[in-house]
Amino acid sequence: MRPRQVTLNDIAKKLGVSIITVSKALRGHPDISQTTAELVKKTADELGYSPNFMARNLASRKSNSIGVVLPQIAHHFFSSVMDYIYDYATLHNFQIFLTVSQENSEMQKKQIRTLLSMRVDGLIISISQDTNDFEIFANAINRQIPLVFMDRIPDLTNCNTVTVDDRGGAYKAIEHAIRLGYRKIAHFAGYSNINIGRERMIGFKKAMTDHGIEVNNDWIIEGDYEEKHGYDSFMKLYHEKNMPDLILAVTFPVAIGIYTAAKEVGVNIPEDIDLICFGNSPVQEFLSPPLSCINQPTDQLAKKSFDLLMENIDNPDGFKHKQLVIDTELILRGTCTKYNNGK
Repeated sequence: MRPRQVTLNDIAKKLGVSIITVSKALRGHPDISQTTAELVKKTADELGYSPNFMARNLASRKSNSIGVVLPQIAHHFFSSVMDYIYDYATLHNFQIFLTVSQENSEMQKKQIRTLLSMRVDGLIISISQDTNDFEIFANAINRQIPLVFMDRIPDLTNCNTVTVDDRGGAYKAIEHAIRLGYRKIAHFAGYSNINIGRERMIGFKKAMTDHGIEVNNDWIIEGDYEEKHGYDSFMKLYHEKNMPDLILAVTFPVAIGIYTAAKEVGVNIPEDIDLICFGNSPVQEFLSPPLSCINQPTDQLAKKSFDLLMENIDNPDGFKHKQLVIDTELILRGTCTKYNNGK
């Protein structure tokens, strides 16, 4: 039999105080003395009390909770963003409910419906790579539910978005490579139905054409954002004997796939083929060679997304939707730092 859940009434009876006193003490209300508050919290812990968020939400228009929907957390980018969101939520006394769609749009829809049924005050969403149906987002926006789309965003108007300058970041990396002397440049790209894949591709092509270099479509291979895409794309060009001098990888995991494939066939990075990727991770410093990258500042992404959502939650009637774009930074390590013309 499931044990009975401890209630505020149980704590009140134990201490001989009112339920209102217990409730205020657990919420840190200024009406309650520090001594009483500490006693109530200690008793709550001893009895095994946990707050009923659903009941609280029904009784109040504000739950002090937000839902976060991410496509994955296995790699550094999303896990780092999530760490920062937790930090900011804690500072503002907000509870976070995290869900992970695992790059599945149907799972994503179910998670959003669940979070809304929990009456969270708002949502931060980074869409899955297979998202093509935006109806659930449009419906939420029409219902004036506070939403912020972060990093991966749907093609919708009149919504809050926080992204990095994907186009400018890719342009910056390719322009740097061209100035080193590289001309035979490939792009292992992301799916163009998602903004990050589309924008990084545009930046890549624009840098090439602006510097008078013809884009070789055989060297643009579109796929997902995982290691297998990098591995398979590298092997495809290697077996076709159609290798470029440098590759721009759409994400760090794709770059890891390239490292793995190159090592397997005895191709040396950066001597035989050079590499730069979108996305930074502490692991990159320990690769051989250390990997240069276009850095997406995860702290800024998290803070701006959280702050924008709070602004929307606190001012639902007078709020104007915003589209925020964060600059990227080129971080140079052991790749893409000199032209290897001995190939």
